[in-house]
Amino acid sequence: MHTRGPYHVQDAEKYCLEDDLVNLEVLDEETIIHHLQKRYADSLIYTYVGDILIALNPFQNLSIYSPQANNQTLREKILQVNSLVEAFGNACTAINDNSSRFGKYLEMMFTPTGAVMGARISEYLLEKSRVIKQATGEKNFHIFYYIYAGLYHQKKLSEFKLPEEKPPRYIADETGRVMYDIISKESYRSQFEAIQHCFRIIGFSEKEVHSVYRILAGILNIGNIEFAAISSQHQTDKSEVPNPEALENAASILCISPKELLKALTSHCVVTRGETIVRANPVDRAADVRDAMSKALYGRLFSWIVNRINTLLQPEKNICHSGNGMNVGILDIFGFENFRRNSFEQLCINIANEQIQYYFNQHVFALEQMEYKNEGIDAMPVEYEDNRPLLDMFLQKPLGLLALLDEESRFPQARDQTLVLYDASGVLEKNRDTLPADVVIVLRTSENKLLQQLFSIPLTKTGNLAQTRAKIIAASRSLPPHFSSGRAKVDTLEVMRHPEESTNMKRQTMASYFRYSLMDLLSKMVIGQPHFVRCIKPNDDRVALKFSRERVLTQLRSTGILETVNIRRQGYSHRILFEEFVKRYYYLAFRAHQTPPASKESCAAILEKSKLDHWVLGKTKVFLKYYHVEQLNLLLREVIGRVVILQAYTKGWLGARRYKRVREKREKGAITIQSAWRGYEARSKFKKISNRRSESAAHIQAGLRVAPDLKSHPEVESDYDYSETSSYSPDVTKKNWHSRAQSSPNGFGVFERPANKNSVAGTKALTSWTHRATPDHQELSPCEAPWKPGSEDGLAQKQRTPRRRCQQPKMLSSPEDTMYYNQLNGTLEYQGSKRKPRKLG
Repeated sequence: MHTRGPYHVQDAEKYCLEDDLVNLEVLDEETIIHHLQKRYADSLIYTYVGDILIALNPFQNLSIYSPQANNQTLREKILQVNSLVEAFGNACTAINDNSSRFGKYLEMMFTPTGAVMGARISEYLLEKSRVIKQATGEKNFHIFYYIYAGLYHQKKLSEFKLPEEKPPRYIADETGRVMYDIISKESYRSQFEAIQHCFRIIGFSEKEVHSVYRILAGILNIGNIEFAAISSQHQTDKSEVPNPEALENAASILCISPKELLKALTSHCVVTRGETIVRANPVDRAADVRDAMSKALYGRLFSWIVNRINTLLQPEKNICHSGNGMNVGILDIFGFENFRRNSFEQLCINIANEQIQYYFNQHVFALEQMEYKNEGIDAMPVEYEDNRPLLDMFLQKPLGLLALLDEESRFPQARDQTLVLYDASGVLEKNRDTLPADVVIVLRTSENKLLQQLFSIPLTKTGNLAQTRAKIIAASRSLPPHFSSGRAKVDTLEVMRHPEESTNMKRQTMASYFRYSLMDLLSKMVIGQPHFVRCIKPNDDRVALKFSRERVLTQLRSTGILETVNIRRQGYSHRILFEEFVKRYYYLAFRAHQTPPASKESCAAILEKSKLDHWVLGKTKVFLKYYHVEQLNLLLREVIGRVVILQAYTKGWLGARRYKRVREKREKGAITIQSAWRGYEARSKFKKISNRRSESAAHIQAGLRVAPDLKSHPEVESDYDYSETSSYSPDVTKKNWHSRAQSSPNGFGVFERPANKNSVAGTKALTSWTHRATPDHQELSPCEAPWKPGSEDGLAQKQRTPRRRCQQPKMLSSPEDTMYYNQLNGTLEYQGSKRKPRKLG
């Protein structure tokens, strides 16, 4: 995306740091090369051509990406996926140490809010032939060197039947330094640990990883199997394995029978008129079967890893079915290749690149100019090189090169020389990619569950494992029941086969897989809005900061960058329908409550209000320059920002008012609660005081009732020595008080009672002993029973003699009597509102 419009630079040296070649005032090859070289020298490897990006390979690590904290499990898995698939799908070639030998289409799924919810990988055109043979100066896939180094340092080579001194044939080269590099290079060992980490983070189980390692080791051991010709009485083109050690090692690692493996490599079955005939394979045929077996093992293993990754990264069903998500697809595919010796692999790679270039031309040039014509836009046509005739020569049926190659491959006796005259050795056999059914049947009898699964799942039209059964987590679930309990002893010809399998040579060819892969890839690309990134190699020596002008210019010409610059300057890269344009940008010229019609006039009002120029209105669409959309988005963001600020202030004011009301309501509620609580607390205190005073009054009354009636009992009066007057002698009173206290059986005086719970009960008991008399019968209460002075019974009876309620003694002979009397009067005065106390005395 771009954040500024076109401009004119006065100083030519100023715009060497600008990132868009469309903004150049002078545009030719020399100017473009000059600015690319200047930016590359300043470590600026990315340059725009309108909405197309040019990326120059820096051949070094640059700190141009800001680190991002990433603690989400799904994002971490997606980041690890690239390292894992590159280890299995990339290799060192003559022009690139980490060249992609397959096409990878990574589709990432996002929620409407921009969060990653899943990912999916599609792989195309894996160069399986690299497993068995590499060109001079090139290497096999990275994973073979990683696993060899890792097992060596873990001292597990013997467990996987791998030699420690001589490298296997599939990874050996002409220099003889493979084992030295594997042992000494720390990068191989660290990459092996990184691959183990990737397996673990993505979600592979330890059992699955171990099975993958065994299959890779089995492929290396298969490559060491050699054949020799033997002659018999009836047949001279028969082959055998002179050194059975490699055969036994391969069979042991793959968990299959050595005898069955030897039979599958040195013979094949032919079905003729319902009769099965076993024929021996010559040495060349046996070697081809061995190599085909290795390629099939690696290709299906790679496809299984991709399917397993897709299963572990797929979004949840409730999310992916919502229909509101967004997808971003990234295609990473090999570029054009031109080696000293170009074989069938380079042919397929270059045809794929021509197909993608055709898609680029159609999107950038042809479709754009066709749309100008349909919408009545006056635009200058841009000439470009159309590669459609070249594609027809290879892909058209029935006379296309690949169609003829398929026809020739169906003839058993066909040879490479019968088709073309240039270097095409091995093209037909590579196109056939024949894997005999006998080998498939033997591999299905393996005790390795993963190996059983690889050859029990059918292949799709693109040559990959089908995804439906690959989603099963347990490998054994995709097998017949008699395979799930271990190795089954069954006849190899009775093993389950898929309908498309047969023992004859009518199989899908590599060319047919290639065509279907291109169709599938293009079907995914055309449904979205493409954005192109052109990767340019600045030099062939893979040296940092070295810029080869001739090499870069050749690539710019072949990729159509110069024509792209012209059409981006003159053309309109954004074409938006009137309805969509008004719906998206009407805020810029209309009020929020207005509903402008989706017409040309509304679009013109919006564009004029935005003060943009060089735009064109067609019949149904608005045609904009590549930078117009960014400018409109900035203006819309500014308007929406002002609206957001206004909304924020309004919401703040409403919130403050709402808070003030709530606070006042809470304060009133708090006051009400406090008032109610204070009333309750006052009433509780008053009740406690009232009860305490009532109890005190009862205690005083009980003590007063115990004193004898002095008027009725003069003996008691003389005994207590009360005086008729209110004066008293302190000494005498004190003496008499102590005498009474000592004479009490309980140790208490007449006016003293212990403060216990039975005080009130005692009072009630005393009041019940009153003097009752009737006209017919009279009797004395226990208190009035006759008693003798000086006796103990008389003293107890004397103490129990009750007094009338509130009866005042004739004489207050002690301070205690005065205190009780005053307290009693205070209590009665407090209760005077209800009743008046009777006068004492």
